Amino acid sequence: MAIHNSQSASYAAAGVDITAGYRAVELMKAHIGRTMAGVETGIGGFGGLFPLDLTGISKPVLVSGTDGVGTKLKIAFLLDKHNTVGIDCVAMCANDVICCGAKPLFFLDYIACGKNIPERIASIVEGVAEGCVQSGAALIGGETAEMPGFYPVNEYDLAGFCVGVVDRDRVINNETMEAGDVVIALPSSGVHSNGFSLVRKVFNVESADILSPVQALGGKSLGETLLTPTKIYVKPVLALMEQVTVKGISHITGGGFYENIPRCLKAGMSAKIEKDAVKILPIFDLLAKQGAIPERDMFNTFNMGVGMSIVVSKNDADKALEILRAAGEDAYIIGELIASDEGVVLC
Repeated sequence: MAIHNSQSASYAAAGVDITAGYRAVELMKAHIGRTMAGVETGIGGFGGLFPLDLTGISKPVLVSGTDGVGTKLKIAFLLDKHNTVGIDCVAMCANDVICCGAKPLFFLDYIACGKNIPERIASIVEGVAEGCVQSGAALIGGETAEMPGFYPVNEYDLAGFCVGVVDRDRVINNETMEAGDVVIALPSSGVHSNGFSLVRKVFNVESADILSPVQALGGKSLGETLLTPTKIYVKPVLALMEQVTVKGISHITGGGFYENIPRCLKAGMSAKIEKDAVKILPIFDLLAKQGAIPERDMFNTFNMGVGMSIVVSKNDADKALEILRAAGEDAYIIGELIASDEGVVLC
């Protein structure tokens, strides 16, 4: 698609350069192309067409999820690094969709900015495309809105949504959960995309030195550590579901263990989590120490090093760990289910 004659000096004088939008689309096409195998339309139309292959699915159910990156974007602004936050945006949606057992099909993004700088927009979409590749989803469309006077010139917001599909008979069902079932942890890559209002307050990131190496973080800078993109768990979980009955999955986001783990549990069941089993990442120790944050608040705000938890039968635990590790996840057991109404018991 080429738009040769569309321009408005009056609109540009008001702060919106529509030609910059066209330039941004041209720059992002190479990134989007990595995700578009089998998709029927390119970028630039009024809607994205996606051919739905229902081979092997007798009762298709569409599953959708939407989210944004939140104030983690402030770290991207400070570092002037924009090609990873798109991974976070996809991860927050695709990781939710997989909790139902659904395979992500496609993703659309929404970028709102104070000024459309084509190279920066393309860099953001580069990350979105990478997240789509990691989750097996096609990036079939999106929207970039230039909003002068609403956002500062060098700031933007990023959100999106994902649609997946699952056979109704394979939707993850917690009805067979019982005491003794095992809770498996999939490690996080860091803080992921939650709790950054507290993170920014504790570290005073707008004024602090976030570029220098920090010994407690293995020599990485605070900025680099905080900007580490959210891990996407779609492919390992799909591999697990092919061979093991998964009884429940929780994406550990804002609200931490106490809010997210109970969301997958059957009524009358709780997760007994062994604190000593949790492989807490150094960034969380630093956060707790510097912010004087109580342990319960840490586990009720952050993922603490566990990006996703999976419930399987005790008899399937060893096989599940083997499959997940073969798929590249350093999975390990952090607890078990007990008959209780407490939701999460941390001991």
